[in-house]
Amino acid sequence: MIRRRSTPWIHKWSRPLIGAIAGFGILNTGYLTFEKLTGGSPLCNNPEAVKGCADVLSSPWGTVFGQPLALFGLLAYVGMFVLALAPLALKSGEKDKIKNAKQIELLTWWLLLVGAIAMTVFSAYLMYVLAFELKALCWYCIASALFALSMLTLTILGRDWEDIGQIFFTAIIVGMVTLIATLGVYSGINADGTVGDADGPQRISAFAPKENPNPAFGWEITTTSGESEIALAEHLVKVGAKEYVAYWCPHCHEQKLLFGKEAYKIIDDNIAVECAADSPKGKPALCQAAKIQGFPSWVINGQIYSGVQNLNELAKITGYTGPQNFKYFR
Repeated sequence: MIRRRSTPWIHKWSRPLIGAIAGFGILNTGYLTFEKLTGGSPLCNNPEAVKGCADVLSSPWGTVFGQPLALFGLLAYVGMFVLALAPLALKSGEKDKIKNAKQIELLTWWLLLVGAIAMTVFSAYLMYVLAFELKALCWYCIASALFALSMLTLTILGRDWEDIGQIFFTAIIVGMVTLIATLGVYSGINADGTVGDADGPQRISAFAPKENPNPAFGWEITTTSGESEIALAEHLVKVGAKEYVAYWCPHCHEQKLLFGKEAYKIIDDNIAVECAADSPKGKPALCQAAKIQGFPSWVINGQIYSGVQNLNELAKITGYTGPQNFKYFR
């Protein structure tokens, strides 16, 4: 009597587990994509001294080809979700009618392997950036890296691979291609955290304060203004816009850096409202009356716009039609 070898539980459940992890990845990156596209700030319980998720998403590494990095992560997780569960969606009766069912299952396993390797290598690079470049703590990013590593582990252990050497060879090739492509995508990031040529628009990276702010003005503005920034600042005063800030807020300083020293003086002297009670210029009652919940916040035509705003966004919101060759963007 021939005894059939029982199928290991990991082989039975590997695809559903990969699909479940990819589902969590979809929720994770989907939330970050929504917050980024709507100008929100993701919930992240970090100590005040530690940069968090919003700083990571707004950094040069948080945008790829002009789109949020989380959007590409969302697409990757959707792909893994489909590859993991699509073969399971075929009913047993239908499988008998499909001659290439086994080929389809094998193909999806190889695609899962390639996808998991690529996502793990890319996540490893982002963990390096998180730890050594941004020096930030982003739980969403760490969770995504763990999801990728888990899917890779399940893909390798989830079936009987006939040729382990081929897996090793595939891992080397896919890993090298992914790393080279990643370094190419981020090659435009300068040492100071800005992006682009020195003669063109520069990306302002997340501000990491190295000293305590001055209650009178926060931190010194190190960027200079051009005619476009000054013209926009004058236009904002003319249309009655208000900016609510707190001197200790790093994001408020990023907004100042976008305008530059000369243009922001116009903002500060006319339409900026300091909300910190311990500042010599503090007017917390005005901020409470305006129902301000975060900094910076712009109030334009009765509507609140939370978070740092690129100058072209402020121009669009307020109908500004002057010169728009702004020097900085975020």
